Amino acid sequence: MKTMIKSICLVAVMLVANVAFAQSTEEILAKHEAAMGGADKWATVKTAVVKSKFSVQGMDIESKTSLVVGKSFRTEIEVMGNKIITVIDGDKGWMNRPAMMGGTGEPEDMPREQVKMASSQKTLGSILTNAKKDGYKIELVSKEKLDGADVYLLTVTKPSGEDSKVYVSTTTNFVVKTQAKVQANGQEVDSEVNFSNYKMVNGLAFPYTVETANPMGGMMTVETVSVDINPTIDPVIFAKPSK
Repeated sequence: MKTMIKSICLVAVMLVANVAFAQSTEEILAKHEAAMGGADKWATVKTAVVKSKFSVQGMDIESKTSLVVGKSFRTEIEVMGNKIITVIDGDKGWMNRPAMMGGTGEPEDMPREQVKMASSQKTLGSILTNAKKDGYKIELVSKEKLDGADVYLLTVTKPSGEDSKVYVSTTTNFVVKTQAKVQANGQEVDSEVNFSNYKMVNGLAFPYTVETANPMGGMMTVETVSVDINPTIDPVIFAKPSK
C-alpha cells in the first residue's frame, strides 16, 4: 500500500511539473508575441517590400524583396552592375543569374529541394509566431546564458520531424538566435542566424540586423534599410519570363 501511495504521489508531482512547464512555455510565447506587435496586427499584413544591404569581400550589395505573405516572394540583388533574381511563386520557383555568377543569363527553374528550402521566406514575422500559427510543436528546454545575457531556449518541431533551436531574450522577449540543420546541395549543414537591432514599423517589430553564415567563411551581416507594409504589388513580377 505504501509503495502504491508513493507511486501515485510521484505521478502527481510529475503532472504538476509538466503543467507548470507548459504554462511557462505559453507565457514566453505570449510575451514574445506581444513584443512583436501582437497576432492580430500581424494578421493584417498581406504584402511587404523590404530593402537591405550587406557586404561580401568588400563589395557593397543591395537587395529588394517583394512579398505576398504565404504565397510569393521576389528578391533582387544588385552585384557589380548585375542583377540576381530569385522568385518563389506557390510551389514553384525560378531564378536568373548572370553568366559571370554561374548562371545562364536566362530564367531557370529552381530545383524542388531549393524551392522547399526557400519557401520559408514567404512568411513574415518570427519563427515562433509563425510556428504557433502553423500548429508546430514548441517546447521550452531551459533558461541559460547567451553571450552573457539570460535567454530561454525553445525548440520548434515541424510535422516532418525537422527541428530548430530558438533563443529568446528574457529582457526584450525578442528572438536573438536560431540554430537548425538544413539540406544544401544534398548535404546536411548547420545553420545559425543572429537577430538584433529590433525596430518598430507600423507597430510591428523587425530585426534590422541579421547575421548569417557566409558561404565564403565567417558571418555575413545584413542590415535592413526600409520596410514597407502592405504596398501594392503587381503579381506579374512573380511570373517566369519566357526566354
